[in-house]
Amino acid sequence: MCGRFTLTQSAEIVAQVFNLKSVPTLKPRYNIAPTQSVPAILQLAGAERELQMLYWGLIPSWAKDKKIGVKAINARAETVTVKPTFRSAFQKRRCLIVADGFYEWHGERKQKQPYYCHLRNGGVFALAGLWEIWQSETGEEIRSCTIITTEPNEVMRPIHHRMPVILHPQDYDLWLDSQVQKSHLLQPLLQPYSGEEMEAYPVGNQVNKATFDREECRQKVAIAHSL
Repeated sequence: MCGRFTLTQSAEIVAQVFNLKSVPTLKPRYNIAPTQSVPAILQLAGAERELQMLYWGLIPSWAKDKKIGVKAINARAETVTVKPTFRSAFQKRRCLIVADGFYEWHGERKQKQPYYCHLRNGGVFALAGLWEIWQSETGEEIRSCTIITTEPNEVMRPIHHRMPVILHPQDYDLWLDSQVQKSHLLQPLLQPYSGEEMEAYPVGNQVNKATFDREECRQKVAIAHSL
């Protein structure tokens, strides 16, 4: 799964990498957690790309209660086209979740060791995401999202059995194009990212606390048995 990630790059770099017309307002975040607002790039039909802050935990338009989003922070690449929660969004509402690293945990429940995973070049990248608009009976509107996961590459396999889908820049246009709705064109993008371009290292337990959002979260620590 993918339950925490980071975005510490400057807003200017994000705007440049994703060809945004305007520079968004962003601050460094070292421990982005579910139910928080996350930076996502959308491209509505006929419009330019824009960065919006979305609630992390997808709430389908048909949901009676927004609490369903807590259970939908991730969507599996293998079933995203058939699961009712994600099926419509996969066809029409795809987005790029902006990140420069993510965390994953290894080990038994009471002794899980967190790891920080990122590209070797330290750059910003896009996680494959889906988004939805949900409206309550009282008129409350929430734009929410989920992150798609896939099988692990050789870097992630010793840590966890899933990893988020990292998209290649040449695939951004296709992924954001709402006119493209055929699964056979989109599912090939949902593959494990090359392990040769990634690395992971152990970090401290500060990241376990969702409200702790400081640079110490991703600082490397020594552990007795490395992977």
